[in-house]
Amino acid sequence: MPPHTERTVIKQGVGWDPRRRPRRLMSRRSVRARMPTPERAIAEFVSTVTYGDLPASVVDTVTRAFVDTVGVTLAGSVADAGRRAAAATGVDPDEAALGERLGVDADAATEGAFRVGTAGHALDYDDMSRAMDGHPSVTLVPPLLTLAREADASGRDLITAYVAGFEAACALAAPITPGHYEAGWHATATLGTFGATAAAANLLDMDAETTERALNAAASMPAGLKRNFGSALKPAHAGLCSRSGVTAARMAESGFTADGTAISGDGGFWDLYGAGERGAFDVGDGLRLESNGIDRKSYPCCYFTHTAIAATRSLVEGGVDPSAVERVDVTASAAAADALRYPDPETATESKFSMEHAVACALVRDRVGLDAFEAAALEDPTVSALRERVDFAADPDRPYDSYGTTVEIITRTDTVVGRRDHPPGAHEEPLSEATLRTKFDECAGRVLPSGRVDDLHDLLSALPERDDVAGALTAV
Repeated sequence: MPPHTERTVIKQGVGWDPRRRPRRLMSRRSVRARMPTPERAIAEFVSTVTYGDLPASVVDTVTRAFVDTVGVTLAGSVADAGRRAAAATGVDPDEAALGERLGVDADAATEGAFRVGTAGHALDYDDMSRAMDGHPSVTLVPPLLTLAREADASGRDLITAYVAGFEAACALAAPITPGHYEAGWHATATLGTFGATAAAANLLDMDAETTERALNAAASMPAGLKRNFGSALKPAHAGLCSRSGVTAARMAESGFTADGTAISGDGGFWDLYGAGERGAFDVGDGLRLESNGIDRKSYPCCYFTHTAIAATRSLVEGGVDPSAVERVDVTASAAAADALRYPDPETATESKFSMEHAVACALVRDRVGLDAFEAAALEDPTVSALRERVDFAADPDRPYDSYGTTVEIITRTDTVVGRRDHPPGAHEEPLSEATLRTKFDECAGRVLPSGRVDDLHDLLSALPERDDVAGALTAV
């Protein structure tokens, strides 16, 4: 915990109620000072955390997050959703320079954040956080890159602001997850709005009072439905919340006011977006980036397919002949069933949310990479035939938001079963340096020649030592 940050733990129904009237002779300011709200507690943390407070392991985690996110953003900038977002903000995706693709050359940070956020999520290859129940970096890196020139930001500044945003989003997620996701909200878009706001506020060096106003302004902005999974709107969720974060920070900076408990008060964000019993809120009691870490994706598709892909690949490498497969039975959590709604996908985007397609590709491909979720793979007759033999169902005995999966492959001569609890790349099973570099090269190489890919990787890998990040990115 940062040495100058006071720990605040507030549990619903225990010692604090935003609806309680102050005593007649006590000012609202006095009551507020004695009984801090969650909004104030987060604002104090966001406005006071410094680079010197961060453990080396957290600095390394965030640096890797920037490398990974920039890579997938470049690949996403030439994907369908990325191209549409560029066109919507007046940028020609065929002629955009690196700085434009990453938003550091954006005239308007709000539009740049939308464009970069959408591109970063376009391929569903960006990282995950179970503490947030969504994708953190694609809601944090875009607003930070688009504000980097204005803030004259160093790499250390960006890393600190990332931590501020990540911890804020996770602290606000804790009381309402997983019910929030189960109710149909896309947590990346909703909780990510607060993370983007906190990150922008920290980078712009806002004080606690202004940061608190920004967070309460952001409480009127969260949106994003799981119903839109499999469409171009899903990646746009990340762009919209990135833009909202910059907007909320700008509004607070210009003096906009908001209710002081727009998140925690009666009828506030937690009340309206939460479902079921309320969990505990805490911020400043250690960093979730250190305890929970970040899960980096091995495959460019919905995270709920990853354990099934890995289990299937292990079975094939163990001797299963794909041509002899008669049926594949896959069971996973109810959350996986909610997200994976396309047993017979018709578009490349839908294929990313198809357990049947993911497992079929894992049966016949040595590597399930970007091309496994493109039109050619979708129309491949071998993949199509295997997809029809995959039967996917929710396991009622698994926790709702579990990533665990069981894959049972029945061939003409045998039956084999594979089980996994965690996807490869999860905090418990991090990806190797070689795997991460292969992923970066594959993604960035869709836009940049190999020499510039190397230069960009070197630049980002040394983020803590960079003084002018915007200038350095533009120069690559």
